[in-house]
Amino acid sequence: MAVQAAVPSLDVAVDVSTEAAGIFVNKFYHALHSSRQNVATFYAPPATMPNGRALPAILFNGNVLPDAMSFQKMFQEQMPPMRYEIQSYDCQVVNSNFVADGEASDGGASGKNMTILVLVSGYVKIGELRDTPMRGFSETFVLVPKADTRASRGRKKPLKEWLIQSQNFRLVV
Repeated sequence: MAVQAAVPSLDVAVDVSTEAAGIFVNKFYHALHSSRQNVATFYAPPATMPNGRALPAILFNGNVLPDAMSFQKMFQEQMPPMRYEIQSYDCQVVNSNFVADGEASDGGASGKNMTILVLVSGYVKIGELRDTPMRGFSETFVLVPKADTRASRGRKKPLKEWLIQSQNFRLVV
């Protein structure tokens, strides 16, 4: 008889994903505004999917960026100051028992092995001029658990428990 992997209860999945999304959104957009030198730390380590595509997958307004450092460098060197005003975010559990290569599953019941889809919408002001209009944006993330977070139970809570595996930013016309 095969043993079924435990999955988090609906309450646990909702609580963990909602808390993770809220913390992530606050920290990520704060970093884009005032801590651009740390933006690459929000991303999962580079990996390759079975079809040969690289992860993390990063699309910024239709432009494919090869890795987290390229995204960080773009924000540090090419982008003017930006101020984000988040109007809403939503989240959904995509995979309730995500296990990265070479890692052991915790069984899934804790909710710490979930993959979470996060949808963010709001306005962004690009530049520092007072009369610069706010532009609408939409951004979609797939977050995966940070491996060393799951292994560090009982210790001080780390700054980032969830990392970006996929990102798609679009300005809304």
